[in-house]
Amino acid sequence: MATAHNHSHSEHSGEDLLEAAKQSLMRSGEQWTGMRESVFAELMRHEKPVSAYDMADSLSAVRGKRVAPNSIYRILDLFVANNLAMRVESANAFLANTHPGCEHDCIFLVCDDCGQATHLDDDAISSALRGIAKGQKFTATRPIVEIRGVCGGCMA
Repeated sequence: MATAHNHSHSEHSGEDLLEAAKQSLMRSGEQWTGMRESVFAELMRHEKPVSAYDMADSLSAVRGKRVAPNSIYRILDLFVANNLAMRVESANAFLANTHPGCEHDCIFLVCDDCGQATHLDDDAISSALRGIAKGQKFTATRPIVEIRGVCGGCMA
């Protein structure tokens, strides 16, 4: 997952990302369970958006027993609500947030050929969208913008 941004936050990777996610979730008053850690670790393995069903299959193989997709969805919903993961709505798939706890709007460029989703943090676009919503007497709680098309790698 490529990320571009224009505001400051700490990017994490590997064990540092896992620990940052754990600390962020615990600061929000939630527990960091073994299953939640397994789900986040599985999510981190993927550079492209991954579905709950694919994660359930992978975790079932690793654990040696079936993991239900519904269990994965519940955990992913918790992660999205706590800014540990981002949901690519049009693909019904998820990405790990490399800066857990950082609140921002989701702007994605989604490639229809390879499935890559580039996440952008752009405060100007976010402010404009929230301003439009406010002008309509609408409170935006979680703006999501997805632009579907073909990435530079697939066009080459």
